[in-house]
Amino acid sequence: MDEARYVRFQGTDRGGRDVHPGVFALVNNLAREGRLTAEQEFFRRVNNAWYDVNYTNPTSVDPTVYNPAVNPGAAAWFKSSARHLIERVDGYLEILAAHGVGYRCLRSSDPGRIVYEDGDQVVAVPHPRSG
Repeated sequence: MDEARYVRFQGTDRGGRDVHPGVFALVNNLAREGRLTAEQEFFRRVNNAWYDVNYTNPTSVDPTVYNPAVNPGAAAWFKSSARHLIERVDGYLEILAAHGVGYRCLRSSDPGRIVYEDGDQVVAVPHPRSG
């Protein structure tokens, strides 16, 4: 079997857009709720800032990429080659585990219809589920 080309870290529960939120959204939600320790909040701020500099936000290129009417269920996946980005995810996962927030790592060579792509990631609309 081929090695998976894409990796996604997401919550085990569906969020408000009926999509499993990614780990960044989950940790940011904990911060908005005031649930992070000072150390966790420091980690979040420093690493979110690092990602802002080193990782393209797809909505800055295409504001409709996550629009549910245009791309229902769209979700971002790291390219497995983007190790410099993936290696920093562990700290986010540790925060989620400390707060009892379920998450999982998905690997796929075909995450769906790709609606955005750059050197580090894709945003894909999942393939329709067969009944």
